[in-house]
Amino acid sequence: MKELDVVVKTVVEGLRSISEGVETIAKKLEDSFTEEKPKAKRTRKPKTAPKAKKTPAKKQAPAKKAKTATDTVLAIVRRSKKGVSVSTIAEKTGYNNHKIYNILSTLKKVGKIKGVSRGVYTKV
Repeated sequence: MKELDVVVKTVVEGLRSISEGVETIAKKLEDSFTEEKPKAKRTRKPKTAPKAKKTPAKKQAPAKKAKTATDTVLAIVRRSKKGVSVSTIAEKTGYNNHKIYNILSTLKKVGKIKGVSRGVYTKV
């Protein structure tokens, strides 16, 4: 029994020291949250010249669309009366034949041009 009393007393003393430590920590936390932080000093903004009044913006003409390769080829085809060949389009635009054939194919599907003969196209 004496051994049991000694063990119980040791446990009680340990718990007391733990509770004291917890109370100390709680107090420090409480103090840190309740302390007011010192306010930062306000600095004045430097005085500047008064801003100029804005004049109403002038209306600008709507921006023109950038010409696409398709627009360029279509313009060349429309300008020709008898029709234009792929080689002529290549000379005027500098595009390679593959690109020109793709553009012409698209324009034919849309219905803006038609093939007159092999490699010659005209407007509809």
